[in-house]
Amino acid sequence: MEDLVESILDYIRNEYTDYAIMINGEWGSGKTYFWNHKIRNKIESMQLNGKQYTTIYMSLYGISNLEEISKKIFIETTQLMDRNLKKFMAANNQTSIPEYAKTGLDMANFFGVTQNGDRIDYSDFFSTDDKVLCFDDLERANVDVIDILGYINNFVEHDHIKTIIICNEKELSTKFKSNNLEMKTFIATYLLDKEGDLSINDKPMVEKIQDKIEYVFDKANDYERIKEKLIGETFEYAPEFNYIINGLLMRYETNEELIRFLRENTGMIISTFNKSGTKNLRILKHALNDFRKVFEMVNKYYPNTNNRVLQTMLIFTIAVSFEIKAGKVTKEKFINIQDNEEYKAILVSSRVLLMENRQFYIKEFDNNYYYNFKAEYRFFKFIEMYVRTRIFDMKVFKDNMEVIINTVDTDKLPAYKRLLTEEYWKINDDQFSGVIEEIINDVKLGKIRLIDVVKLFAYFSYFVKKNLINYDIRTIKSIFFNGMNQSSLTSEYCENVEEELAQITVGEVDEDIEEILKHFNKLNMQLKDKMYIEKADEIFKCIPMRMEVFYERFDKECMNVPIFKYYDVFQTFQRISCASNEDIVTIKEKLINRVKLYKQEIEPEMDKIRQLKQLVDDYTKNKEATIKIVMLKEFSKDLEYILGQYATN
Repeated sequence: MEDLVESILDYIRNEYTDYAIMINGEWGSGKTYFWNHKIRNKIESMQLNGKQYTTIYMSLYGISNLEEISKKIFIETTQLMDRNLKKFMAANNQTSIPEYAKTGLDMANFFGVTQNGDRIDYSDFFSTDDKVLCFDDLERANVDVIDILGYINNFVEHDHIKTIIICNEKELSTKFKSNNLEMKTFIATYLLDKEGDLSINDKPMVEKIQDKIEYVFDKANDYERIKEKLIGETFEYAPEFNYIINGLLMRYETNEELIRFLRENTGMIISTFNKSGTKNLRILKHALNDFRKVFEMVNKYYPNTNNRVLQTMLIFTIAVSFEIKAGKVTKEKFINIQDNEEYKAILVSSRVLLMENRQFYIKEFDNNYYYNFKAEYRFFKFIEMYVRTRIFDMKVFKDNMEVIINTVDTDKLPAYKRLLTEEYWKINDDQFSGVIEEIINDVKLGKIRLIDVVKLFAYFSYFVKKNLINYDIRTIKSIFFNGMNQSSLTSEYCENVEEELAQITVGEVDEDIEEILKHFNKLNMQLKDKMYIEKADEIFKCIPMRMEVFYERFDKECMNVPIFKYYDVFQTFQRISCASNEDIVTIKEKLINRVKLYKQEIEPEMDKIRQLKQLVDDYTKNKEATIKIVMLKEFSKDLEYILGQYATN
């Protein structure tokens, strides 16, 4: 990000320029925020050759004619000429005139004489080498983009004013194609008819009409031509998320409980944002604002709500916001789901038979946003309604919360889940020692999931330091090491380790925790090997009798996994050699395609591939030529090609 800032400042520092620069990025990704907080102040603090630069920012959103742009520039620059206005703005810490204030100011104040009798200094109009123009929202203007760029070109080419254009070029492309589409279609059809092409069946009619529209109304080419003339450099804006998320959270600093909760769960916020598949920070900002309402209402009416429930509410609020507001799904996908039980029922039925699109969508939604996040209650009707309708229905809210309180009763939860799902200080003093002893017993017996044992150790290490428990750290470490060994016998491989560990909200990473993490990583890798050995056994057993199942599972589960590493190489050879000639060809094509796509990921299996090639060569050596033998020899050649991709120069 700093490299981008410096590149833009280099453009400003350049003594002579006859081109503008463009900052391109998706809607809602924070481009305007980037301008206001990273660029503007740095430009205005620059002094070059005795000049102090002034920035003039204009959003083109909704502009319907070029005259409106001229008026905006005039109003923005005139504020620097009227001394009374300048003094007022300085005294009130104002950097720009609000839009509503501009409309209320007496225009006579700008055209000739100011209210205190001072006249405009016309020399200011001729001073162009200390101005930096910034035009934002180019794609949202209601004026032809070609005309706007031509207008801006006057400042750049003739006056050499430093000019920055902020836009979303992807939306510009869509705009060119969609403007007046009905009229374009009518004219294109008319021209095709006049030319006699409508009756010729050389290509689909839709394609013919589209080609004619692009030929006659090719604004995109006009845009590229003027862009080439006007824009010297285009910078792709990719948001620096950690910086921006801190800015988003700062607005909640006055609410101590909320900001503490949000900062503790920043990893969860980032993870959910990434799972949305968008870069729209504007939607995230609105989602966090919606969650503030949810958090405050829950704390007001149900102050002892389980922390895990609040975390799930946070995920759900962000997830539903993106699904609805990013246009990924129509509102009707959620509107008919009345409660958490119905939501879970849809998930169960969707695993059996996907009878409608809604069932398929809900399953995908759940798999995406709640992947490896276990929660009994994960659909909140009152939140869904609030995001969808902007109405916070108190009756639905209280109905939901009563069910949650009865479903997630902390008194009935195992002790270790209480510690992991709610703040430890919410556990009563008279219950705390019992909770500790129960957890220690469960750890010793290996009853707790391996990754949860690691989380619990962080808490216990913290409790030892705070003298909250009557154990020394050496004893606790011994108990947890042995408990991890027991747990690994029944636990499953944990894939999202960082996300799971981000839920730890106490203590700091020290030498003791590092030892536990090192032991965990060793056990977790053993579980990974165990998982892939079982998977490999299931998948390779489908050769040669159930090849359809093999192909489906191999494509979905093994393309980027070194699966050959986990299966006996002789068994692999036997199964492939027994497959049909057609299947041998298909398998080798898949293996070649796989190494092209995932070369680095599958490198650990190359020893087994080398052994497999040797077995194929030994089997085919001196054999009489048959189609099967020829296919196996070709298979060996392709294995040699794959191995060659890893040969060192």
